[in-house]
Amino acid sequence: MIASDNPHLEPMTETLVFDDKSELVSTAAQRFVDVVTAAQRERGVAHVVLTGGSNGIAILAALAANSGEIDWSNVELYWGDDRFVPDEDPERNVGQARDALLAHVPVDPAKVHAMAASDGPFGDDIDAAAEDYARILSELSTGGVAPEFDLHLLGMGGEGHINSLFPHTEATAEISKTVVAVTDSPKPPPRRITLTLPVVNRSRAVWFLVAGADKAEAVAAAHGGADPADWPCAGAHGTAETVWFLDEAAASHLPAD
Repeated sequence: MIASDNPHLEPMTETLVFDDKSELVSTAAQRFVDVVTAAQRERGVAHVVLTGGSNGIAILAALAANSGEIDWSNVELYWGDDRFVPDEDPERNVGQARDALLAHVPVDPAKVHAMAASDGPFGDDIDAAAEDYARILSELSTGGVAPEFDLHLLGMGGEGHINSLFPHTEATAEISKTVVAVTDSPKPPPRRITLTLPVVNRSRAVWFLVAGADKAEAVAAAHGGADPADWPCAGAHGTAETVWFLDEAAASHLPAD
């Protein structure tokens, strides 16, 4: 089992419900700036895991327009998962992030840690590509298997998948590896590389960015303490905070206050 470097922290869970997706995105982008700048003040460099999906990319676009006092040269950027397809494939999370944000802010290319593509340095060897990403995480940690990320952004599927961790799969059940190859994703394309729950749970802050009525059952299951094998989203938690950014539709199955 991969343990957090700060087990003494008392984690907080916060659920925020917005009238619409645009309000969700603008609030999350503003708080992203707050978290990253605070991490830079305290530790010099912020470690942030990005996600794909419409909400994740919309937040990056909002940051491209206004990222406040973030020092982009001192942000280490990672991805929670990516499709193992050619680098120019439009479904690659890293390519979407590049178009939305990275091409518009002064990031240090050496601090942008993309997962390998199927036409990258490991060719079609997805296992080697996953092992290399695990190596990168280990080398960027301070005496551990991975950094204690300051912020890990997560989208979520209607069946509760996060990153490329789907219900009742070996990847979701993984307890020791930080990164695994997925070759049979139920959502195409079938081959992906993903961080596992133990490394997600090393993050100081884990944020869910969820909109739409089709996500309401999964949101309620996670809030109700469901088994992560059934609902992977229920297994992701920050060591300091877990924040759910929801629109009203996604929150519609939660109990009324």
